[in-house]
Formats: sequence, C-alpha cells, structure tokens
Amino acid sequence: MQLEELSFKYLNPHEYQKTKQLLESRIRKSQRKLQNVRRAVENKLSDEKIEHHIDGRVKSVYSLYKKLDRVGDIEAIYDIIALRIIVNDVEDCYLVLSILHDMYQPMFERIKDYISHPKQNGYQSLHTTVITPQGQNVEFQIRTQAMHDYAERGLAASFYFNEQKLTDAYREKKLAELPAHLHWIYDLQNAAAFARAGKTYSAEDLKLGLFEDRIFIYSPKGDIYDLPFGSYPLDFAYRVHSDLAARASGFKVNGVMKPFDYMLQHGDKVEVLTSKSAKPKQDWLSLVVTPHAKDKLRAQLRHEGNGIFKQIAAALPRRKK
Repeated sequence: MQLEELSFKYLNPHEYQKTKQLLESRIRKSQRKLQNVRRAVENKLSDEKIEHHIDGRVKSVYSLYKKLDRVGDIEAIYDIIALRIIVNDVEDCYLVLSILHDMYQPMFERIKDYISHPKQNGYQSLHTTVITPQGQNVEFQIRTQAMHDYAERGLAASFYFNEQKLTDAYREKKLAELPAHLHWIYDLQNAAAFARAGKTYSAEDLKLGLFEDRIFIYSPKGDIYDLPFGSYPLDFAYRVHSDLAARASGFKVNGVMKPFDYMLQHGDKVEVLTSKSAKPKQDWLSLVVTPHAKDKLRAQLRHEGNGIFKQIAAALPRRKK
C-alpha cells in the first residue's frame, strides 16, 4: 500500500494532490461525529462485557482515487473512514454485528460476511454500514486478532518470518509452521530448494500451486485451508498433515461420503476418515494436484518401498561365511 501511495504521488502528482485534498476535507467533516459513534459503541460493548479494541481506518489516497474512478461521486463512497472492531473470537464477531444493528439502522445491502465466505486472497472480516440518528453513514469492520493480522500483512510472509526470528522458539530451532492460509509458500520454498540443489521442479506444478484460482476448504473444527481450484480430498488431507493423509480410507464432504476423485468446491467442509490398515498407494498420484501433496506422497511411497525390500531381505536365508 505504501508503494502504491508513493508511486501515485510521483507518477500522477496532480491527481494525487486533488484526491488528497478531497480526502482531507471529508475527514475533517466526519471526524468529530465519528468520535461520538466510537464512544457510544465502546460503552455498549463494555456494558455487554465483550472484550474488544476499536480503532479507525482511513482509506488511502490511491484507493480513494481508484474508487472514485469507478463510482464517480464521493457521496457514494461510504468507507472513506471505517471503525474497526477487534474481538477475541468468531462468535463475538457476530454478536458485535447484532449489537451494532440494534444500536443503528443497518444498510442491509452493504452487509458483507467475509468470515463464512472469505475473499479469494484469504481476507476475513464482517463489514456493515449503518446510519446514525444524525444521518451519518458509518462503516464498521469486525474481526478477530488473527484475521486482523492477516489483513494487515497480506501475503507478505517475510513479515511473518521476521517476527518469528525474535522469538525464543526460533532461537531454539523450533520455528512455528506457517498458518494454514499461507501454506502455498511451502510450494515456493520447495521450488527454490530444488533449484539450489540443481534439481528440476515442474513449472506446471509451481504455476498450479501459486497462481491458479484458490478455494477455501473447512475442517470439521472450522479451520480454513486454501487450495488451488481442481484439488481433491487427498490434497486437503496432505495440507492438514501428511501422516493423516497416509492413513486416509475415505472422506466425508459436508457430511456426505465422497470418492477420492471428488473435486473440492469452495466452502466444502471435509472430514478425513482414517484406518490403521490404510497405506499410501501408487494410484494416489493421479488423485492429488498440489506440489506439496505430490512431494509428501512420493516420499511416503519411497519409504513404503524401502520397507518392503528390507522385509524381503530379512526373510532371505543368510549366506554362510
């Protein structure tokens, strides 16, 4: 965002200054009224014993410029200034939404639930615009701290690693795994590692893993995993954990049994059924599309093969010296 602002400022200085003045004028008009709304909401949430943090978000100059180019009239833009409410869990997000709609008149056409239906880039939040008794339109964004961290950092995973380097866990060589929604970065790391080792890495695999349309799949506990469009249940299982995938005997999708070749759809809830006797199979290679799943499956098949050869060798009579 900072790069966009700087680029806009130097590449189109006239439009930058014009838009900036328009933005500052609108902020001056709205700020005092907005503070009154903020205090009222803070008091109400405190009365309801909901732990929360409220701050304001002002639209960037470049973002406003792009939106003005689309809608034409600044009066049609309701999110120039938004109040952001951060709470402890998802249940509180929906509870706060209900409280806001009790306090103010909601603009129903502007209620957006990006928690149950995340954006393609993984962004999650509840958005609502309300009308105060004074006739002011106010947008609220409601999210958990984890959602906020992701929204602020985006896909710039280097920030994630830089912060991890400051922790004791990193110093003890126990760097935490990336969050599930950033697992695609493993694919990029694998490609880089293969290149450093002088090995080949399928360009098609890398393209599929990074640049194809993404879908979001839910675990039975409600955790979200992003996968490329065209993924199968085994891709999901390997994304969760390779040991879980190795013992997969079937899959329930949205509570219904589905075959291994079922193509996952955005928003599916997948339960991996396991069996102690289940093992990775060679034909599973045609039932996974993600590079991560392919790598883990191939490694498991090699391990299984080595184990069989060792069993055969152990069963053979030993040659006398």
